[in-house]
Amino acid sequence: MELTHLIAFNLTLLAALASPGPAMLLSIRATLSGGRAHGVATGLGLGSMAAIWTLTALLGLDVIFKLFPWAYLAMKITGAAYLLWVAYGMWHSAASPIDTQSSPAPRRRAFRTGLMVNLANPKSVLFAASVLVVIFPPDMTLTNKALIIANHLAVEWIAYSLFALALSTKPARDGYLRLKPILDRTAAAILGMLGLRLLTDR
Repeated sequence: MELTHLIAFNLTLLAALASPGPAMLLSIRATLSGGRAHGVATGLGLGSMAAIWTLTALLGLDVIFKLFPWAYLAMKITGAAYLLWVAYGMWHSAASPIDTQSSPAPRRRAFRTGLMVNLANPKSVLFAASVLVVIFPPDMTLTNKALIIANHLAVEWIAYSLFALALSTKPARDGYLRLKPILDRTAAAILGMLGLRLLTDR
């Protein structure tokens, strides 16, 4: 494995992070509604699960999914149901004002939510497997694989933390609070559609 392989992998990761999806939507809403620490904690959860998916891809979980389609189907149904549940909760609470005077939800809950949202998408392991096959040589050592996991974790954590810092400014938060019902219901609708697409895609 060479440095160019890691650079190509990191560029692919950053492109995937920038694309709209459940993780990005959750990161945005967590930061705007709960503040910087809440957004960072959510991002740490999202990044941790993404790195775990890469680990499972390196261990060959994608092969298990191909050998046992029912396992992939079960994970996909569970993941879609979770995304739909998150979307419902977001829609239901859209009109409720945020109490800016009280303490935000515990950071461990934000971390757990981030972890669960990325766990809800088993396609991540297939994406990770395809990226790994294209970018990295097949005969990697355990040290190289460990380096890939550590690198992935660092890229995700840094990216989500910087994103939370950028969105945690007072103008951004005030703008969100003014438009909360519209923004939350838009995000809920997108999450719901992503859940339905995960459920119906083959």
